[in-house]
Amino acid sequence: MNNWRADFPILSDERYIYFDNAATSQRPKQVTDAITRFYEQDNANPLRGLYEWSVRATDDYENARSAVAEFLHAKKAEEIIFTRNTTESLNLVAYSYGLSHLNEGDEIVVCITEHHSNLLPWQMCVKKKGAVLKFFETEPDGTLTEEEIRSKITEKTKIVAIGHVSNVLGVTHPVKKIAQIAHEAGAVVVVDGAQSAPHIAVDVQELGADFYAISGHKMLGPMGIGALYGRMELLEEMPPFLTGGEMIEFVTREDATYAEVPHKFEAGTVNAAGAYGMAAGIAYLKQVGFDAIMQQEEKLTARLLAQLKELPHITVYGSEDPAKHSGIVTFNVEGCHPHDVSSILDEDHVCIRAGHHCAQPLLQYLGVNATCRASMYFYNTEEEVDRFVEKLAGVRKELGYGS
Repeated sequence: MNNWRADFPILSDERYIYFDNAATSQRPKQVTDAITRFYEQDNANPLRGLYEWSVRATDDYENARSAVAEFLHAKKAEEIIFTRNTTESLNLVAYSYGLSHLNEGDEIVVCITEHHSNLLPWQMCVKKKGAVLKFFETEPDGTLTEEEIRSKITEKTKIVAIGHVSNVLGVTHPVKKIAQIAHEAGAVVVVDGAQSAPHIAVDVQELGADFYAISGHKMLGPMGIGALYGRMELLEEMPPFLTGGEMIEFVTREDATYAEVPHKFEAGTVNAAGAYGMAAGIAYLKQVGFDAIMQQEEKLTARLLAQLKELPHITVYGSEDPAKHSGIVTFNVEGCHPHDVSSILDEDHVCIRAGHHCAQPLLQYLGVNATCRASMYFYNTEEEVDRFVEKLAGVRKELGYGS
């Protein structure tokens, strides 16, 4: 993994251990170079000008769309809509598809493990349309049984919104099985792929996802760019999410007709440099390979879980199987608030996340107010795991406990 680390300038400072990859990944030089190259060589407003720079910017932008489509195995590039992030993608589906298709008494099913980004938009929908929100309840390790899935999806279900991988427990939900059951009931499936796309190979057609949302910044790309995959027949019938420049076909004083998919969902000047950078991140991920990514994450997770078992006063949440964590290990230190744990570790340049991780219903379900989260990626090392555990072992002493 050291060969890959050399591509990440921020990781050259070996004092730091960056274990907050579930919040955002680091970026290799290939990505930042791509963004710089766009602004230095092709900077113009895409989709508008007929001069050379604008044409090149348009090509960069549309080639990035094709790269995302290939990455997710969409049928065609037009099924990819660029957004700011996963949150905006999910809101697009809720406002555009949800509000136009839900009626009073219809049901939306989400999972108790959802990130707020895949919960609040559906809460909005049920309030506005008089629909009903239901929850999949998981096993203690975060896994979903088929019995639970079938018990919650009924003939009243119109939308099932599920996170592919939990950002707290790291568990991968059975999206393919959920989609099969949902489609049998006539429901559509919306997948939050923010935590899955950086770690596992995704095929939206094989999964049966009707919508799939991702963020560039969690998968080596820049912040402020994300993408939504949607089945073309669904996108075509949906109204625009935002209106304004470039998403129109023709405008009069009284009315307007809209551009075709995907452009009717991309109002205003687009983040062309971000899309270009996101494509560079995808190219880098393909170079590393998901087999290598998963193997490294599982190796690091197994090492960390084994060492945490040896420490007193540590509670780990989720499965005991390292392969079911996607590099995420969530834990608490007895008697220590997670914010204090994070602050003490920060003094030793160890970066972890502390808090509710934008998943408060899940933490309530687990019976805690906050947790610590160490999330690893393929460029992290076993030596970093050992140093992290060494620093963690001294946290209680720093707070005045004997051990």
